[in-house]
Amino acid sequence: MTTSTQSSSGRLTRKGEATRQRIVAAAAQLIYERGVTEATLEDVRAAAGVSGSQIYHYFADKQALLLAVIEYQTEAVLGLQEPLFGRMDSMEGLRRWRDALVEYQRRMQCRGGCPIGSIGGEVAENNPEARLAVASGFLRWEAAIRAGLSAMHARGELDGDPEDLALAVLAALQGGLLLTQIQRETRPLEIALDAILDHVESRTRRAGTTED
Repeated sequence: MTTSTQSSSGRLTRKGEATRQRIVAAAAQLIYERGVTEATLEDVRAAAGVSGSQIYHYFADKQALLLAVIEYQTEAVLGLQEPLFGRMDSMEGLRRWRDALVEYQRRMQCRGGCPIGSIGGEVAENNPEARLAVASGFLRWEAAIRAGLSAMHARGELDGDPEDLALAVLAALQGGLLLTQIQRETRPLEIALDAILDHVESRTRRAGTTED
């Protein structure tokens, strides 16, 4: 016999998956607003409109829920940028990505910073499993940036190392987001991204040019 939320194969039913996603989304919002420590399971239960037993049906403990939140936030952050990632194989595409990130921070009134980075800052020294989950999210982000730079390199338009440059771009982005969150203005993010993209451009040459 199967339960109302789980099939005989152990996979969640559509209703069960919707309930689980509602719990994760509520937890993600609370952690985003209050931090990992201050967001309690009771808070999540109330925000998601579920019972305590329902939370423990899907998650063994807060740690399991936290890992699901990290995955959820990673998908959300990368999904928001997905339409731009495929066009980041040119300086024009990279700067459009930069403009979109800055505009998003303006719409958010520079609040919240990076959802992945914020969790990472809390768990880095005391939760190895969560730290590794955050690191995995950053590696995916870095890989998406690197793909465009690698395409430029393959065409002979970029003489820098795509791997090093992608890491530098992501580091500049994270630092800019943190200062933008603290100072409540987009100028730190703009300057950080402009500086690193100017550096990337300094390592490019226009297709078709030849060396003397």
